[in-house]
Amino acid sequence: MQITTTFRHMEQSEALKSYAAEKLERVKKYIDEPITAQVFLTVEKIRHIAEVTLTAKGVTIKAAEETNDMYAALDAVIDKIERQLRRYKERLKEHKPSADDRALEIQKSVVTAESIEQRTEPVVIRSKTISIKPMSVEEAVMQMDLLHKDFLVFTDASTEAINVVYRRKDGNYGLIEPQRK
Repeated sequence: MQITTTFRHMEQSEALKSYAAEKLERVKKYIDEPITAQVFLTVEKIRHIAEVTLTAKGVTIKAAEETNDMYAALDAVIDKIERQLRRYKERLKEHKPSADDRALEIQKSVVTAESIEQRTEPVVIRSKTISIKPMSVEEAVMQMDLLHKDFLVFTDASTEAINVVYRRKDGNYGLIEPQRK
């Protein structure tokens, strides 16, 4: 397991680093290697925030916790990650994912406009390229839940079309499918 620890607004502590690594060893029983973990430890006034992002075999899981003690925050965030992985593993038992290697790269851009009166062209602020792998709608919903996102762009494994699954305001999910002519 490859672990990257980042300290924000606090001194680096080897004790916290090794504690996080020791706690992250518990997730190995839920997911196969190789696992990449990013741990962000932040102190803001009296709040101690621990954020963890795990990536393994196309699955990304994020969690964050905030307490008055950094060790307690680490314990809570690892417990949250374990619950997510356990739920993910149970869903995988019910449903076999397709073993497709037809992943696509897409690019996501964020644009801004100065003001409505100026009517200038929007400018790209940030651009990000992500890899999307073929999956079923159920897998896409599961991945979206694990990432705590409101929408997810994916390639449908059966039709090979790019689809979007999104969370509706009523708590249900919506699916946007392109129509072929």
